[in-house]
Amino acid sequence: MTFDTDGLVIKAQNTGEQDRLVTLLTRKYGVIRAFANGARNPKNRNASATGMLCYADFTITKTAKGICIIKESTAKDVFFSLRSDIIRLSLAQYFAELASELAPREEEADEFLSLLLNAVYLVSDSKKPLGLIKAATELRLLSLSGYMPSLVGCAACGTFETPEMRFCPMTGKLYCSDCVPQEASVPVPASVVHAMRHICLTDPGKMFSFRLSDDNLLLLVDLSERYLHAMTGKRFATLQFYKTMTR
Repeated sequence: MTFDTDGLVIKAQNTGEQDRLVTLLTRKYGVIRAFANGARNPKNRNASATGMLCYADFTITKTAKGICIIKESTAKDVFFSLRSDIIRLSLAQYFAELASELAPREEEADEFLSLLLNAVYLVSDSKKPLGLIKAATELRLLSLSGYMPSLVGCAACGTFETPEMRFCPMTGKLYCSDCVPQEASVPVPASVVHAMRHICLTDPGKMFSFRLSDDNLLLLVDLSERYLHAMTGKRFATLQFYKTMTR
């Protein structure tokens, strides 16, 4: 079986003398692993397209034993500007690790790939705060994966909004100022609630288009990260590295 798809390299491992084993987030088949024979040789036709965080068109053959082998590839974007900024590169690598954890395996993943490409592009070339890009990418990836927080209204009485609400990072539930949740919660101003709703519910092309004050952005970053940890139960090594770079 041979198939064509575009995809982003979200993990690259050396194997053999000159080969690579890459993990791809593909539009048509979700997360797949594939061998790129000889790709560590700079003269190999698959060398440039199979590096970490390269976006490319791939022709892949799947053997009778289920092993995927990249036969041809054409790089579309290699995000060169990331290579000269360790902070931005580490954040993009964190997004790649998140996608590897949350994106579907061997099934259509168009929204996941589009989100990740937009996030990596913004990290590499935009002037938006990195915290904004990080929090928005985390919450949207969780939402696509079935972990969307409950933000429509108060989980107890249904009230849509009060000037200050409370968010529970362990459950993703929102409460109005009149209802006291049993679980641990954080006071959240309406502007942050608006931002969270925007990230999770708006059109994908507009999800990064919002602004917050510095203090409220820090709060959003904290809440999104705590909620991510609660839903996945994981500590991501790439996130820890990114955080050491930004201290």
